Amino acid sequence: MTDSISPSYAPPASLPPPPGVRHVIAVIGGRGGVGSSCLGINLAVYLAQLGRKVLLIDADPTGAELHTLLGLDLPALPSTDEDPDEIEIAPLTTPVPGLMLLPQGYRIGSTQPIRPGRKPRWARKLRQLDVDYVLLDLGSGTLPSTLDLFLSADQGVCVTTPEPPAVEASYRLLRALFLRSLRRSLLEDRFKMRMVERAQAELGALPSPAEFVRAIARYDTAVGHRAAAELAQLRPRLVVNSLRLRTDSELGPAMVDMSSRYLGVKLDYIGHIEQDDAVWLSVVRKRPLLIDSPTSKSARNLERIARRLLALASARTDQRSERPMAIIPEEPNLYDVLWTHRGATDEDLRRAYKRQREIYQPGSLPLTSLLSEEALKREQARVEEAHETLLDPLRRKAYDASVFPEDAARRAPEPQALDATAEAERALLRQELAREISAETEFTGRLLSKVREAQGIELEDIAKHTKIALSHLRAIESEGFAELPALVYTRGFVQQLAKYLKLDPTQVTRTYLRRMREAVAEPEGETSS
Repeated sequence: MTDSISPSYAPPASLPPPPGVRHVIAVIGGRGGVGSSCLGINLAVYLAQLGRKVLLIDADPTGAELHTLLGLDLPALPSTDEDPDEIEIAPLTTPVPGLMLLPQGYRIGSTQPIRPGRKPRWARKLRQLDVDYVLLDLGSGTLPSTLDLFLSADQGVCVTTPEPPAVEASYRLLRALFLRSLRRSLLEDRFKMRMVERAQAELGALPSPAEFVRAIARYDTAVGHRAAAELAQLRPRLVVNSLRLRTDSELGPAMVDMSSRYLGVKLDYIGHIEQDDAVWLSVVRKRPLLIDSPTSKSARNLERIARRLLALASARTDQRSERPMAIIPEEPNLYDVLWTHRGATDEDLRRAYKRQREIYQPGSLPLTSLLSEEALKREQARVEEAHETLLDPLRRKAYDASVFPEDAARRAPEPQALDATAEAERALLRQELAREISAETEFTGRLLSKVREAQGIELEDIAKHTKIALSHLRAIESEGFAELPALVYTRGFVQQLAKYLKLDPTQVTRTYLRRMREAVAEPEGETSS
């Protein structure tokens, strides 16, 4: 007799996959006060505004604060001695649709917050939640539990500010992350762990990861290669917060270079946030910045960082594809000294030299805590040697012939991964714009900026093509109406900009100029459309 199959039966392959977290993002600061909570909460709001289900988790070892930033009261916890990692994950609903919060709490008689996530099983339980994104605000510090949560995330974001203590703390955090990552990978091999501990004893506390890998390799080459592979997988994202000066915008790229050269840690710089009173006001009002002041310059910076993170996630850059560092140190050639390539023109070399000369100065911010005075002088001499050699045509030709064989000439690096990520970022922007733009859309400066960024166009390109002053284009995007000329001239500028961006010039001009009239309170009769 054969068994009958019920009509409602579905084979296992057709069953929907079990619910689970799509992506975990951890945000951390090397020291307190750098803005990791502000970044974390606004990233969560941005994702929720895209229609995603988001869980924001307060895991700051210094105490609970995210509930206040969302205008919520801290819930009372039951008096229990139960392990916080065993407590059921019960998030709170927030005023932001799609965003839930898992706050911290305090036990009666204790001054220490109950921090979730101190054990691996909590992280595994977290992955089973039916949400799209989990945002972990880890606060600051290098506690083992904090580092473990950061390392277990799909993406980890380090926040710093343009100040020596913050930069030094960020480099210290990178050192601690590698040490924790290596210890976790060798935890079950006591023999190799003792070897690693002996190597560390030679270098002292929190050594440079690159130096540490080579010290391990002197004891055992195989373990050294394993440590190098572990280092190659460490790829934190970097955000610079509270930019006040134009030169501060150069800190992020410089830290990426210095971290790679002296620590062996590859950073991905994903953007900066300008100093803005709107951030302070949003905290006072207990409202996330993207809700309280969505048109502020800092809000636009945050949106760009969020899009960059999503682009990196969708590009699926595999950290394991990174080539591990060389166990035997290689002397950098003169092109490497200037962070350029063999195909660089003289103008490229001059710009590279100027940048490196500014970095290798006493008191240099991106070099904080990395080089001794003696090492700094050596690096300065190498930069000068590279400049004098490569900008002299005869000396450069002789140097190339002596260092690079003709059949293995180096070419400029091909930024394929960067291009793929940038295109993914623009694709996300285009998806947002498809939902925002319709026949009734009011075009703001912020929206025009998003359209331009989605097309990968720089303001300089528009200025060159349309002959509109760059200052006027910036004023149009920032809605700095006081910096724009009379309405009749601005109308022409907006029309040309709309045509260049392939938008409806009539709709863009009508809606934008209406905003301008309302802002400057100009009589309608003076400038009729």
